[in-house]
Amino acid sequence: MRWLPAVYAAVILVLEPITPVQWPVSYLLIALPVIAAFAHGPAMVAATTVFAVVLEGVLAGTTCCAGRSGVYLWDRHYVASYIATALVGVLGTVLAAHRTRRERTLATVRSVAETAQRVLLRPVPHRLGQVSIETLYLAAAAEARIGGDLFEAMPTAHGVRLLIGDVRGKGLVAVETAATMLGAFREVAHDEPDLTGVARRVERSMRRRAEQLSGSEERFVTAVFAEISDEEPVARLVNCGHPPPLLLGRGGVIELHADDPSPPINLGFLVGDHYHVDVVPFHPGDQLLLYTDGVTETRDRAGVFYPLIDRVQRWATLPPRELLDHLHEDLLAFSGGSLDDDTAALAACRLAGETHG
Repeated sequence: MRWLPAVYAAVILVLEPITPVQWPVSYLLIALPVIAAFAHGPAMVAATTVFAVVLEGVLAGTTCCAGRSGVYLWDRHYVASYIATALVGVLGTVLAAHRTRRERTLATVRSVAETAQRVLLRPVPHRLGQVSIETLYLAAAAEARIGGDLFEAMPTAHGVRLLIGDVRGKGLVAVETAATMLGAFREVAHDEPDLTGVARRVERSMRRRAEQLSGSEERFVTAVFAEISDEEPVARLVNCGHPPPLLLGRGGVIELHADDPSPPINLGFLVGDHYHVDVVPFHPGDQLLLYTDGVTETRDRAGVFYPLIDRVQRWATLPPRELLDHLHEDLLAFSGGSLDDDTAALAACRLAGETHG
């Protein structure tokens, strides 16, 4: 893009000598400042304008160019061309200045968003005890570095506790809700001896915060709380209205539907805060894949939803990082490189080692 003005001028120089005198191609130089404004700053656009006017004059007064004599230098048509080029140059300079300011503003906003994401979705350790953990986060747009999808993994006295969630809505409300959810989980994960207590405490924290803010009826989160026990080869799950996790193990890929689904966080006051724990075998080599609905709701150009289970079957034996890398590449390929929603995933694998109990 930065070389486009030079290429454009070069094409005109090639065409000018071979075109009839009645068809002066040099008039096309009027557009050169605007072309430069797409890729260069105001100073370069101003210099390009001066260059375009001078080049127009040289072409108008050069006898070698299509038999043109020096008399054309001050012909009224060429003088009008000089003036038009200068006016377009002024417009191009203003546009370049505006574009430069917008790019600086966007860079600042992007930097702030990336900083906020590092604070909100802080890096998860790759290993917690006998559990290997990897995460994936994909924004729906290149400019959007943060949204309402969230995840966390923490070592506690009760085992490794995991969280993945999806906030209803977008924008600052979703970010604030996600921050409240993560803050509550990071606190109570250490205190509560069972996952139902964790979910209930997070529900209360979210409800208190929602009561302080307007639009609280929209601030709910679907989530999965998981606990990988250090004492026995099991994983415990509380699913609060979220897409079911996948268990990748000796039996292939199993979708872990909740026996008794729990309500989304911050809706417990409407339907009752009954939380049910599902216990599944989780042996060394087994993996849990937690994900948000951005994965399963990804569509191809024909409108077909992403077949997560079928695709994961191919990568079930891969370690967490490779599994998520394949998922990342496949989602982009399936969607044609354009995601409609933010996407988050967390893979946790129990490593070989001593399990008590």
